[in-house]
Amino acid sequence: MLPMTHEEAAPEKAINKHTNQTDLTLYVSPAELKNTFESSESVENGEAEHTHYFPNNDLHPRLDEDFFKQSCISLAKAFLGKVLVRRCADGTELRGRIVETEAYLGGEDKASHSAGGRRTERNTAMFMKPGTIYVYPIYGIYLCMNVSSEGEGAAVLLRSLEPLQGQPTMRQLRAARRKEGARQLKDKELCNGPSKLCQALNIPRCFDRRNLAADPEVWLEKDPNINPAEPHNIVSVPRIGIESHGEWAKKPWRFYLRGHPCVSVVNKEAERQYMSGNVMSN
Repeated sequence: MLPMTHEEAAPEKAINKHTNQTDLTLYVSPAELKNTFESSESVENGEAEHTHYFPNNDLHPRLDEDFFKQSCISLAKAFLGKVLVRRCADGTELRGRIVETEAYLGGEDKASHSAGGRRTERNTAMFMKPGTIYVYPIYGIYLCMNVSSEGEGAAVLLRSLEPLQGQPTMRQLRAARRKEGARQLKDKELCNGPSKLCQALNIPRCFDRRNLAADPEVWLEKDPNINPAEPHNIVSVPRIGIESHGEWAKKPWRFYLRGHPCVSVVNKEAERQYMSGNVMSN
């Protein structure tokens, strides 16, 4: 679902549906998130199946198709704090907490790949049932992962993840696409961009049109470490890389967890205004 510009860390997006704002039910404070993430970077991450985040994976089943049956904007917010899981061919499981998304409403949304109801071979997944994966290339070499929602041609772009499990494998996958001799990436840099997360979790183009509710190689889970929280921890700002789309470039349909170090692009001005408003209302 996505726009068609910007660099690797801010690739395309797509969307469709109307702005039905909904409260988020996940999250701890920004400070707690930062501390948890920083402490995790100093822990040995060699185990693929068992980590301090997920001591018993069986207790955290995948989210089923009912979860995805939401309006595009509602789903974009609901994704925040959920865990994207990728099971590799050797059984290794890679996990990352979603910390940033963008909603693309299709139809009237001129920044969406399905704007005006346009259907093509490439964007077919955007018109399939909610939960369908839409993988598309940008710049001819990078990939972006989106997920369809309710609404004709509507989908959510997954922009950034916080690595939770399988960091050594993620680092190897990212290194394979970087120049020889490049410095080693920090954990927070592994998945902090649309195409980066596709590289780190090895999301291939052939995943296009698969469904997150039933696929054996990629799915979504609730995060066992995230408790219900206040919606003020979600920042709503304009999407990235769609500046040429006029008024649609100003729609605040990019959502991220305030204060999280893995967010691809922080909008400090929006956060200042947002926090100032919260202080006044409190």
